[in-house]
Amino acid sequence: MATNSKKRSALGKGLSALLENADTDITSKSSGTGIVGSISTLAIKSIEANPFNPRTNFEKEALEELSTSISIHGIIQPLTVRKLGRDKYQLISGERRFRAAQLAGLKEVPAYVRIANDQAMLEMALVENIQREDLNPIEVALSYERLLEECDLTQDQLSQKISKSRSSITNHLRLLKLPAPVQAGVKKKEISMGHARAIVSAGDEATQIELYERVVAENLSVRDIEAIIRGEAVAKKEPTPKVAKPEITENEYVFKEHLGDQLATKVDIKKSPNGSGKIIVNFSSDVDLNRIMELLNRK
Repeated sequence: MATNSKKRSALGKGLSALLENADTDITSKSSGTGIVGSISTLAIKSIEANPFNPRTNFEKEALEELSTSISIHGIIQPLTVRKLGRDKYQLISGERRFRAAQLAGLKEVPAYVRIANDQAMLEMALVENIQREDLNPIEVALSYERLLEECDLTQDQLSQKISKSRSSITNHLRLLKLPAPVQAGVKKKEISMGHARAIVSAGDEATQIELYERVVAENLSVRDIEAIIRGEAVAKKEPTPKVAKPEITENEYVFKEHLGDQLATKVDIKKSPNGSGKIIVNFSSDVDLNRIMELLNRK
């Protein structure tokens, strides 16, 4: 029982906790240094993609820009792999960096080598994906569903693993009951998760789609949706004119990706029409925030 409890605790913190666990690290064992967290340099041709990665689509332009950054700065944050056999490895995390490194023509990449069976691989990939990636609510819901079904977890166990409330998990899973057009609207950020949660309660599939189309066309709020469901009249609104957001330059994008690799988290640059803006460093928990703070304090 103690072993299972320890495993749940580590997975709940994501891969960062597992990287500090000597029981899952064979890099130090193979090197003989006895230092957990040692990094190996592996031939890129000896590494295969992670079949359990929840992310299957990688934007071509973003990969090319990251590839340019890697060509200039190299890979700052090592990949994490598991050893399959002699000179054969499989990715646990870092597939975007791995693909970009291939585009950049790298022959070798830095990597941590871990021990993980297929069950652990799936859990680690899904948990890391949920905590570290900027996922839309539908992608989060699909990851929750896979953890529940393929890893045979209860919602309470999942709640402990990812440090999210059970109600948050339930609310995300309900989104998967929406018709495909509505789910697509959530993915494209045409409607918020609040809108989607309200539409779930609207009735049959045709009613849900009709209400979704009204939300987009009439710029309805969540309260408007709830009023419509109650049978109350809602005044038609004029669509809010969209103000074009300033796009970041190529140099700014390369900097953003480079900083994200250094901190092992997602970094965003938000710019306003007047030239002001902010750099946003994302973190998934207090532990993750402390890790980032320690990295920045070393600079």
